[in-house]
Amino acid sequence: MIFSEQASHLLAAVTSLKSQLSELIEPDFGLLDQLLSLDLLTRRQYTKIRCQQTAFERIDAVLDLMTTEDHCCKLLTALERTDQQHVVNFITQNESKTNYDLNSR
Repeated sequence: MIFSEQASHLLAAVTSLKSQLSELIEPDFGLLDQLLSLDLLTRRQYTKIRCQQTAFERIDAVLDLMTTEDHCCKLLTALERTDQQHVVNFITQNESKTNYDLNSR
């Protein structure tokens, strides 16, 4: 995976940035298809998420599925493949800050 060297901190970053990511990520226009092709979503999950009324609900449903570092790596790959590099940058730039915040507690 592209992001394997950062994987240990990605889950914490994605979790802590969830509300901001809901505003940034575009779930339509290929993202769900990419997540399905990367085996992050099952067909059932894909269909259930697609049925959500708003884009915000769709991306919240996707973010709720991010429970491992591998899931987060696949999400970043899907974001890159759907031309959402700005979101990848946001996550990876804030990932080190999130790691610092967690370690300073």
